[in-house]
Order: sequence, then C-alpha cells, then structure tokens
Amino acid sequence: MLSLKVLLKMLPEAQLLSGNPDQAITGLHYDSRFISPGSLFVCIAGLMTDGHLFASEAINKGAVALVVQRSIEVPAHISLIKVPDTRKALAQLAAVFFGHPSEKFNLFGITGTNGKTSTTILLEAIFKHWGKKTGLLGTIVNRIGEEVLPATHTTPESLELQKLFSAMAKANTEYVMMEVSSHALSLNRVEETEFDVALFTNLTRDHLDFHRDLEDYRDAKVKLFRQLGPGRKNRPKYGLVNGDDPYSGYFQQAAKVPVFTYSIQNPGDYQAVDLEISPKGAAFRLKGRSPLRLQLNLTGRFSIYNALAAVATALEEGVPLELIQEALAKFHGVPGRFELVDAGQEFTVVVDYAHTPDGLENVLQTAREISNGRVITVFGCGGDRDRTKRPLMGEAVARYSDFAIVTSDNPRTEDPEAIINDILPGLAGAEGRYQVVVDRKAGIHRALEVAKAGDLVVIAGKGHEDYQIIGKKKYPFDDRKVVKEFFGRE
Repeated sequence: MLSLKVLLKMLPEAQLLSGNPDQAITGLHYDSRFISPGSLFVCIAGLMTDGHLFASEAINKGAVALVVQRSIEVPAHISLIKVPDTRKALAQLAAVFFGHPSEKFNLFGITGTNGKTSTTILLEAIFKHWGKKTGLLGTIVNRIGEEVLPATHTTPESLELQKLFSAMAKANTEYVMMEVSSHALSLNRVEETEFDVALFTNLTRDHLDFHRDLEDYRDAKVKLFRQLGPGRKNRPKYGLVNGDDPYSGYFQQAAKVPVFTYSIQNPGDYQAVDLEISPKGAAFRLKGRSPLRLQLNLTGRFSIYNALAAVATALEEGVPLELIQEALAKFHGVPGRFELVDAGQEFTVVVDYAHTPDGLENVLQTAREISNGRVITVFGCGGDRDRTKRPLMGEAVARYSDFAIVTSDNPRTEDPEAIINDILPGLAGAEGRYQVVVDRKAGIHRALEVAKAGDLVVIAGKGHEDYQIIGKKKYPFDDRKVVKEFFGRE
C-alpha cells in the first residue's frame, strides 16, 4: 500500500485537481472490471475504447483516485489527477507501485522485425545451461524459471509487465530475456523499465497499419537503444546490432553506451564464418575467437543470425564459449519457427510464423537450399493489418516456390477473398504455379495432396498459433494438427 503522494512523485507533469494527496492506494488498474476498493484508476484512451468513459463505473466499484488526460466530473471525495498522457503515466505508476522490479535482475531487450522470439529463447537456453535462474517474456510464452505463464501480447501492457517483473524479482531471477515490440515502445509500455542490454535483429516492413511509414516504425524500435543509460544497477550497459542490416547505424547512433556488432557478411565484433547449412542443421565458427564450431539443430541462414546474436550476448556476459557450444547442441528449436512436422510422410513439412515479406523470403530461401524436390508454399496474409505488404508476400512466394496455395490466414474483420485479391498481383509471374483455396484447412490438405517424395511443403504465417481469428472471434486451429490429422496421426 502506498500513498497517492508517493505515487505522484513519479508524475512530474501531473496536476492534482481535487482530493487528498495522503489518500492510501491499495491497487492500480486501467480496466474498470478489476477495480477493488481503494484503487487508483488510470483512464487510458485506447485504440478500441476510452477509459474515461468508465470513470463512473470505477468509482462505483471503489476507486478513490483517477488519473485522466482530459477533464471529467467526479464526486468531491475522489482524487483527480490530470496528466498529458495517461498511458505513459500508467507505466510510471506501475513501476513505482511494484517497487521498480526491473532493477533487481539483468534485463535483455530484443527488438527487430524478425528473429526476436528465436533469439530470446536461444538466450534463455544458454543461460539456463550456465546454471542461472531465467525469465522469458515473448510472443509464444512468458516463463519464470520452469513456470509457464500465458502470453497475450509480444510485450504486455505496462501494468502487467511490471507485475511480471515483480514476480520474477521475488523468484530471485537473475537474467530476463524480453521481446520488445514497436507497439510497446510507441505506447510507452516499457517506460521506467531498466534495460541492461538492447539487441537489434533486423528491420523490414511490418506493422504499417499502426506506424505511419517505415521510418516511424524504425524510430519506435530505436527508442529501446535511447532508453539504455546508467540506471541504478552497478553493471555496464551495452547494445548489440546486426551489422549486416542497413538500419544498424541508426541504433548505434542512438545509444549512449557501447554498441557491438554481429554479422555474417560485413566485418563485425562477432562474425560468423565457415557456414554450413543442411536440412538437418547449421554450423559456423566465430572469426578470430576460437577454432570451435557452433552446431545448431536449426537450419537456415536466419537461424545462424539468431544464434549469433545470442552467442554474442552470452560472451559479453562472460559465458564460456565451450558452454555456449554445449547449450546450442542441446537446443532443438522454437515452436512454429521452421518447425518440422513428421507424420510419417515421404516429403518434408515445415510450419513457420513468417508473416512479413522478408521473413517469408528468408524461410523460402532456406527451403530452396535444402529441398531435394519442389518447394510448395501455403500462405496468406492477416486481415486488418498492413495491406501494402500483401503483393510483396506474393512476389516472395513466386520467386522461390515451385507451387503455392494462396489461402486464408487470420482474416479478422476483412473478407478473406478481398485479402487474397490483394496478394495476387505479386503472383503475376507465376501463372499456372499457384491455386487459390480460401479455406485454410482445405488449402493445407491440397498442398499435402500434391506433394511427392523429396518435396518440401512450407506452411507459413501462423507458426505456433493454435487458433484462427475470423471476425472478432478465435477458433481452434493449429497448422501442425491439421497436417497430422491429414495423415491420421492426430
């Protein structure tokens, strides 16, 4: 329990319009459904609704103070605090309410268009093998040690984030690996979070339904590197960037701390050389550091980039290279990231989350390199998202696939056929090499029907997801299960 006065110290631009600054605050909420007596309610103007509209409901349920960004009428006994940005205020208040938990462990923030999930899980595997207590926050799962918690966003809202950090601190977690999305950075979800290491994987077009343009998207991610500072911990802060990405310089310039590079093509502080890529895995060596080869049970050039990012971070943290080698050799992949689905068939089936032009191109390039037969691709595009990437996805598929099934992804509130029509211009050069099957299950079945021994089928877009969003509802749907059911293995 804290007094309102203590919480207000975190809000330098706040105006106390009415009420008692000595009021005791027992809870902090931005969703009126969860208000309990003695709570502070932060009215967030969200993307779907406006918390100011629920102020009366919050007061009726026992809220004693409200944070607003526009004036509203409240009873005289209610404390009313006005701020320029309630979403930012929520993050600041959550940090102090939970005792600044991110100061109590080593926090690695990973941002970029592709590779965030794989890099965080690879890092987690290395530090676990080193004998450290770890935490993970990401797209697929949140985890404290071995305890699995559900993940609803790539980066949770600030209140849930600080609550998770608090649980990690209480569990004596030493290292936390966290995916940091551009949405989270734009919407101030990580405000007052103390990062020790910022890692940039790559930048290609994505989320342009939310960001004005690619530059706005880039600048949102750069905020993570600007946020790196001395902080309250007695440890050096630093950044790591993919030196082969053309945007890496922006991230290096934004940081006020040392920034190291990892790379394959360009010279870097951590450069992978002597690459080997096969259907069963990949391997590389660190230039100038050791004759040791790092073997992965993952394939593709993109997997080497992800592993290299994790290796560079681990080495900066003092993990012995031999131990990193052991951890990578034991690691058997990330759900929905170039995940092999074996149902006893004579050809290879891979499920991958690739849902951007660049991500899909990387996956299909790898498929092309390792396949002994044809590459058959099943893909679509999500509804209510950036329409400009749809023909680019079609172009990537036309470039690397022998045959493709254009189908539905998560159409949300859009007409699936309209989404497919946006994709088709990108397939203009692939006449006779694709088929439209709107129903996703039927589309996957069709790909499996035409595949022959030695072929490689890539089912792209949904990866680890076990649902499909049609309209505003989620329906059970898992690409991997659909494959196994087709072969009678589920």
